[in-house]
Amino acid sequence: MKKIKVLVVDDSLLFREVISRGITLDPEIEVVAKAVDPFDARDKIEEYDPDVMICDIEMPKMNGIEFISRLLPQHMIPIIVVSSISEAVFDAIKAGAVDFILKPDMQISKNVEEFIKELITKVKVAKKSKLPERVRIIGETVSSDMKFDSSKIIAIGASTGGTEAVFNILKQLPPNIPGIVIVQHIPPMFSRMFAERLNNQTGLKVKEANNGDYIEEGKVLVAPGDYHMRIKKTGERYRAEVFQSEKVNGHCPSVDILFESVAREAGNKAVGVILTGMGSDGAKGLLTMRGKGARTIGQDEKSCVVYGMPRVAYDIGAVEKQTSLENIPKLLVSMLK
Repeated sequence: MKKIKVLVVDDSLLFREVISRGITLDPEIEVVAKAVDPFDARDKIEEYDPDVMICDIEMPKMNGIEFISRLLPQHMIPIIVVSSISEAVFDAIKAGAVDFILKPDMQISKNVEEFIKELITKVKVAKKSKLPERVRIIGETVSSDMKFDSSKIIAIGASTGGTEAVFNILKQLPPNIPGIVIVQHIPPMFSRMFAERLNNQTGLKVKEANNGDYIEEGKVLVAPGDYHMRIKKTGERYRAEVFQSEKVNGHCPSVDILFESVAREAGNKAVGVILTGMGSDGAKGLLTMRGKGARTIGQDEKSCVVYGMPRVAYDIGAVEKQTSLENIPKLLVSMLK
């Protein structure tokens, strides 16, 4: 089997060695080069033609975000950024990185082991990913002077590449849209930053979900990292239930947990949307939603960073309509009529 060629870019010798030695323990991965800064990395890319690049955000001479923005037009290479807890990871994703991972506490060996294990998985996903055509958001919301049925609800599930996909959808939705619940596979602490970023950059009220939050018109609830989220109908309203439990399909939060609850509690009053991501989380739940009369949408292969979750959902018949990321907002609004 041809090994995945990886370039590691970090100004810290310690992190370069920890990452390089750690990921090469996997027989499918080979670190072909290491670089100390973006200029060194540019030369190594020319020389070694890596399949995946692991890149620190904070570096001398040029930060990782500027480097990614300049690099990708010339070298279409999947990039995983390594970062401390910072909103900068979302800027890196916006610039074109396919994924991010949190730097571990080097004093705790268990944290380093978990970091390497997760990074190996992300490298393999990145190798299978592609850099989609950048969706150009004009900034206009989908025109809709209609009044929506307040008893309806929208559920969205996403993984790798999902932070930008979710932003691109919410950016175009009208402020009177029915309540939205989102499961994005994301680490703890970053889920709150993600929600706050969406709240600041879209016309909707977005927050990280708390147990008991009501799902209301123009409001978006994002599942917290390391917590599952489901909905419960109380009277004529829906509220979120946030709880800790075992991973489902390898994830917490799990899209299936959310979708199954939406099928049970909302039935044909719901619309389900499954977006870019590796694996199958959400496919069975979306099928259950469709079986209960919900409308369902899947992102198409061309606009996905990783056409995994939407593909499985489509293959098992869970997706009523498959379309591009750019077209999902209009389709979503039309399905709510």
